[in-house]
Amino acid sequence: MRLLHLVPSVDPQGGGVIEGVRRVQEALAAQGHTGDLVSLDDPRHPCVAAHPGPVIATGPSRGGYMYNERLLPWLKAHAGDYDAVIVNGLWQYIGFAAWRALHASPTPYFVYSHGMLDPWFKRRYPLKHLKKWLYWPWGEYRVLRDAAAVVFTCEEERLLARQSFWLYRAREVVGSYGTSAPPDDGPRQAEVFFSAYPALRGRRVLLFLGRIHEKKGCDLLIEAFARVAAQAPDLHLVMAGPGDEGLTRQLQSRADSLGVADRISWPGMLSGDLKWGAFHACEVFCLPSHQENFGIAVVEAMACGRPVLISDKVNIWREIAEDRAGFVEPDTLEGTTALLQHWLAATPADLDAMRDAARRSFARRFRMEQVAQKLVDIIRTYAPPSAREPARPART
Repeated sequence: MRLLHLVPSVDPQGGGVIEGVRRVQEALAAQGHTGDLVSLDDPRHPCVAAHPGPVIATGPSRGGYMYNERLLPWLKAHAGDYDAVIVNGLWQYIGFAAWRALHASPTPYFVYSHGMLDPWFKRRYPLKHLKKWLYWPWGEYRVLRDAAAVVFTCEEERLLARQSFWLYRAREVVGSYGTSAPPDDGPRQAEVFFSAYPALRGRRVLLFLGRIHEKKGCDLLIEAFARVAAQAPDLHLVMAGPGDEGLTRQLQSRADSLGVADRISWPGMLSGDLKWGAFHACEVFCLPSHQENFGIAVVEAMACGRPVLISDKVNIWREIAEDRAGFVEPDTLEGTTALLQHWLAATPADLDAMRDAARRSFARRFRMEQVAQKLVDIIRTYAPPSAREPARPART
């Protein structure tokens, strides 16, 4: 099959969506399914040149909605070159443009909401939710209603999506999500990380890797770390990732007032060997999010054989608990503290068992090869019969 993937941006600092899309494209290509990637980025933006694969950048776009007038005509002209179009995310112009171009065309489109219908956003940002309601009936409601299928990455996401808007209609299907297996070079990558951050060598590293954002529970992790730090003088917390500078300063100030600033490192965004080295250098990975549709970094940590400490608002928490690949607690200070206490109380044998369980869970549930095959199966099942014909050669 030939597939077109639509994303708002290929900038990795915007979150994990583009990383997942890139990995699924690679897995699809390995299975013989080619395609293209279209974004709303300005083609002159550095993230376009830095992306490891070709990008059809239709920007520049305007505002947070990322409207641009070039995407719709491009879709109308080229959508017929593809067997299906994959829309990644809601609340930006890619979805509405896809609906306008495709809802009455023979080319089907499929939507990944990527957790953007989670009711946490309604509770946390009621004014933003009201604005979304004004847009919903003529925008995203129709995008979801007329999609060949709306693909949820797990059952928890599907159930939560029904709670945000009473006017909701979609052909729901639960697929899967994950990432590619990491490079088989863990010891060397850990050494790369320790060479860059030598003060961490010999420490029991607790790793957070993701955006520094209020929904991620970063404040809970720092407060909980301060509560347990005295139990083991070799504990060290690494807060790795991009994010809001103002929030980062607030968190650093709080760590200082709690007396643990010298035991927390803030390396910023890590990529390549440094990122994988951080996973291999840590003892456990922690993500106490208030809302997390999937958690690519959670699965990456498991792929590296690291136990994961997560809140029950990370939507794959049921799978983690069932597979005994880590610990799960509520997204509260008490819950986050309990996660760290469970880790510190675990014996070396317990941790070894969780490392093995994490690797097995990743291999069984979250390898990108399985994700790609599931997506192909969904497209073949839900695409209208007329769209299952071999695609025409791409226009040049």
